[in-house]
Formats: sequence, structure tokens, C-alpha cells
Amino acid sequence: MPNGLIQIRVDEELKTQASEIFEELGLDLSTAVRMFLRRSVQERGIPFSMKLGAASESLINTADEMNDISENNGNSKLGEEEIQAEIEAVRKERGGN
Repeated sequence: MPNGLIQIRVDEELKTQASEIFEELGLDLSTAVRMFLRRSVQERGIPFSMKLGAASESLINTADEMNDISENNGNSKLGEEEIQAEIEAVRKERGGN
């Protein structure tokens, strides 16, 4: 079977980091890429999830909503100590510790 040549350009730092990881696994970069290609063929797609899960979208939406609420209540510029004080005040109101 003839060998095909694949050339790709990647950031040098990415190449170095990936090569170091593969080396620890006992692989060279070419072998790791061939493994990725074989697995892609076996799975008939990318061999790992490439979609935003519902949880990810939900967390982003919740964070956006919390940011909006914070801005509307004038709390968006509070520092860490002020936020902790606010939390303690709410806990005391609720009868917590």
C-alpha cells in the first residue's frame, strides 16, 4: 500500500507540547496522528465530542443572568470582601451560620 503524505501547519508551541505528551505515552507525533485518523475512520467521525452540551449552555445562560441581576442591583463592582459580607448578611437573615 503506498504511503500518502499529509503536511499541516501548527503553532510550534502546540507541536512541542503535543509531542512531549505523546513521547510520555511512548508515541511519536506521526504515530499519534495516524491513531487519530484510524479512530476517526472506525467511528466514522471525530473520535471525541465536539458539541456544547446542554449543561455548558445552561451554565453560560445562568452566568449571564447573574451578571445582569448584579448590574441591575448595583453589585457588579463589588470586591471579594464585599461579596463575602453580602453572603454573610443573607445567611444571618435566613438564620444560617
